[in-house]
Amino acid sequence: MTERDPEPPTDQSESVAFWEAHYGEKPQVWSGRPNGVLVAEVSDMAPGRALDVGCGEGADAIWLAGKGWRVTAVDVSRTALERGARAAEEAGVGELIGWQWCDLADAFPGGAFDLVSLQYLHSPVELPQDPILGAAAAAVASRGTVLVVSHAAFPPWSRHQDDHDDHAFPQPDEIAGSLGLEGDDWEIEICEIRERSTIAPSGEPAVISDTVVRARRRS
Repeated sequence: MTERDPEPPTDQSESVAFWEAHYGEKPQVWSGRPNGVLVAEVSDMAPGRALDVGCGEGADAIWLAGKGWRVTAVDVSRTALERGARAAEEAGVGELIGWQWCDLADAFPGGAFDLVSLQYLHSPVELPQDPILGAAAAAVASRGTVLVVSHAAFPPWSRHQDDHDDHAFPQPDEIAGSLGLEGDDWEIEICEIRERSTIAPSGEPAVISDTVVRARRRS
């Protein structure tokens, strides 16, 4: 794909400034491995057009392209997009991915997609989750799928783990509601909290909880 993304505005939003600074702190922020829920839920799907919302350094987009998907990978950080593009070229899938800059607080990519993936779209600066989720669902093509994965609770090593704030993270039914999955147009295939094993920063084994919502547009 040869799509070119628009230039970020010179009067950067708080989100743009934060994420550029975040990615500028290290030469690589993420592991370079695709998100496990994406791999589990998408591996058996026939490839088509995919939209990776908040793609970061591109591990999910590269994995999808390796499975034959043609991917539009979107992020608010130009630094992250540049790293993703380099990694895609090194992986031999550069032609299958279009890297698009977008501040989701103000806009959403156009087009219709067979898969719209939003993986851990959390932000310490304000991000309008409900409008983004609604736009994501609207971007799903006929018989396409939307997959949303997010944290369901603070990890056990977090200093917030004892806050017991039920509203700190969106729960499955809240995400389904924000996507607008009510009615006959959608089949909700998964709407649950799922636990997975990981390694805490201390090196000890830990279990964390994810919210997983997957739905297919019927027509």
